[in-house]
Amino acid sequence: MVSPVTVVKSEGPKLVPFFKATCVYFVLWLPTSSPSWFSALIKCLPIFCLWVFLLAHGINFLVSHRSASRILAGLIFSALGDAFLIWQEQGYFIHGLLMFAITHILYSSAFGMKPLDLKAGLLMGVVSSSCYAFLYSYLSGPFTYLVAVYIALIGFMGWRAVAGVQLCNDLWTWTKLSACVGAMLFMVSDLTIALNEFCFPVPYSRFIIMATYYAAQMLIALSAVETRDEEDFRKRS
Repeated sequence: MVSPVTVVKSEGPKLVPFFKATCVYFVLWLPTSSPSWFSALIKCLPIFCLWVFLLAHGINFLVSHRSASRILAGLIFSALGDAFLIWQEQGYFIHGLLMFAITHILYSSAFGMKPLDLKAGLLMGVVSSSCYAFLYSYLSGPFTYLVAVYIALIGFMGWRAVAGVQLCNDLWTWTKLSACVGAMLFMVSDLTIALNEFCFPVPYSRFIIMATYYAAQMLIALSAVETRDEEDFRKRS
């Protein structure tokens, strides 16, 4: 297994644009009350940088490793979702929800179905069901079933990410752990959105949502490069 130090030295420089773009978003902190294409660009810029991060590993790598290409596709739909949510007050919230639902399907496919780990699946099922049970009384109209479907999809994605870690069997890798933590942060971000949108105002909600979201996307993008890092490590050895 490639050591984390080796990975940081290899991948860290490629992530510098992402960190800079994230800083730009938080420094500018454009008001959500006046959506514009500029604010959409600033919000999506860190995700664009993660596109570049994956593309920097080479088109051949993405073509030959389906999990990496699916994560890239997920990042593309995430950017579309981010753009739609800029105009959520103008009626585009459901459009953003759909884009992120597709993202979770792509991420789940990238993480794969092996190992199955039914215990992790049961745990994520309980967590997801509990979240929906809490939100249910606040939902109305199409959101009653749309949120249910969305929670099921992100819960499934979380299950596949957690199942891949296998800490007890000592079969984990740093990238699988990265995917797991990223999926959990994504769930925290989306739960905060749901609470703030449907239930009650969450203090510092926008900061919590975006900080956990950007961290989640970065960690999930990192999980795509495991095979390339192992190949490079063998070549240098």
